Amino acid sequence: MQKMVMENSIVSEFEGILLKDSDPFSYFMLVAFEASGLIRFALLLLCWPVIRFLDALGMGDAGLKLMVFVATAGLRVLEIESVSRAVLPKFFMDDIDMEAWRVFSRYDKRVVVTKMPRIMVERFVKEHLRADEVVGSELVVNRFGFATGLVDGDIGFISSKVAKLFVDDKPSLGLRRATSSFHFFSICKEQMHPPFITDENCHDHQLPRPLPVIFHDGRLVMRPTPLTALLILSWMPLGIVLATIRIIIGVMLPMRIIPYVTPLFGGKIIVKGKPPSPISGSNSGVLFVCTHRTLMDPVVLSTVLMRKIPAVTYSISRLSEILSPIPTVRLTRIREVDAQKIKQELSKGDLVVCPEGTTCREPFLLRFSGLFAELTDRIVPVAMNYRVGFFHATTAGGWKALDPIFFFMNPRPVYEVTFLNQLPAEATCSSGKSPHDVANYVQRILAATLGFECTNFTRKDKYRVLAGNDGTVSCTSLVDKVKKVVSTFKPFLQ
Repeated sequence: MQKMVMENSIVSEFEGILLKDSDPFSYFMLVAFEASGLIRFALLLLCWPVIRFLDALGMGDAGLKLMVFVATAGLRVLEIESVSRAVLPKFFMDDIDMEAWRVFSRYDKRVVVTKMPRIMVERFVKEHLRADEVVGSELVVNRFGFATGLVDGDIGFISSKVAKLFVDDKPSLGLRRATSSFHFFSICKEQMHPPFITDENCHDHQLPRPLPVIFHDGRLVMRPTPLTALLILSWMPLGIVLATIRIIIGVMLPMRIIPYVTPLFGGKIIVKGKPPSPISGSNSGVLFVCTHRTLMDPVVLSTVLMRKIPAVTYSISRLSEILSPIPTVRLTRIREVDAQKIKQELSKGDLVVCPEGTTCREPFLLRFSGLFAELTDRIVPVAMNYRVGFFHATTAGGWKALDPIFFFMNPRPVYEVTFLNQLPAEATCSSGKSPHDVANYVQRILAATLGFECTNFTRKDKYRVLAGNDGTVSCTSLVDKVKKVVSTFKPFLQ
């Protein structure tokens, strides 16, 4: 950590200042659940009364160390880093105090001080809040890469580290809670406590905003405060039973009956727009181009249309394929092979494709592949969106086989399906437009329908952020591999 010499600098507490909530307990609960599982999650919740009792006795530092120990002891440090990279940023962003951020963002050099271990906070604070330095305690890790549950550095140690950053010049401003236990604010030229009042004449669009969180992983929808965590644990047994019943019904009942049964088991499907009627006597089916929110998108679309429409897939689990009430066509990411598969399915009838290639939970659409636009002009865009209460039905770093189970474990899952008009001929490749232009146009109209924002991010970008890899999976059959070799050498054989 280098010494800072600056004229326009700020030091801010993270908890209770940049974050509205001064209690980091829920973030340790997230680490416990996502990096370890339900048992550690429940154990940490059981420790909450003890932590609160220690805090009431003025022993908050001891309570914090207990949180760290229960949440991290025995975990691989790589797992903690993964949760800090893929899960925590979304919950941090949701709790950001925008008035404090506006004050913080006006300074050239920014330092953030946290009660949590630095590893949990640093990535978010530097990437999204544009901080220059993050000061916090350090997790003690053994030589095998496992966290011991201990931390190096208490409140006094952290305060001294901040003071060492400003040996030659004092920070211009310190943002602190009135009850802060940090001792370094005395070196600040000025101090400010909440509530923060910004210039009323400065409009929101003139103020910088934190960089948005586009990619997010983890199963929990809500931040697990003690009450929320208790609700989740209480719901789990009933949720598993309910999910089992819902899945069995979905697999066994005819597709035309499911829309009438869904409300009886807590589900809800909202349909907007006019679904196209089945087309008979044609040599090509309709290609439904959907936004991709969960693996349930094609199933819900088939439910609305009351007929089984095959869906192209890439990396869903074999269990999901077995449980799927609709036919699935597994793609290979070999362009020529996939194009042939899609053409073959369209010659049989309608087909569902999600050109983003992977799911995205946040209000953004990833870049659309132009492959679908090359293969047909009968394109119907469909805007899919969903709401769940407890559990997300997608994962990048977890076990994908549990995706449908987690979806159906929610008390009242809601899906919204909006049918747009079929693309006119002049908006397709038949009018001379490139597949890239058609894909971008479809992405824009779907984003406008949902109120989302278009991006150029791809599947690989998502998996690099959330899982530390490019998301490539091996799903090619022997025949597909032979076709790839043939397509590679075809120009040389002609």
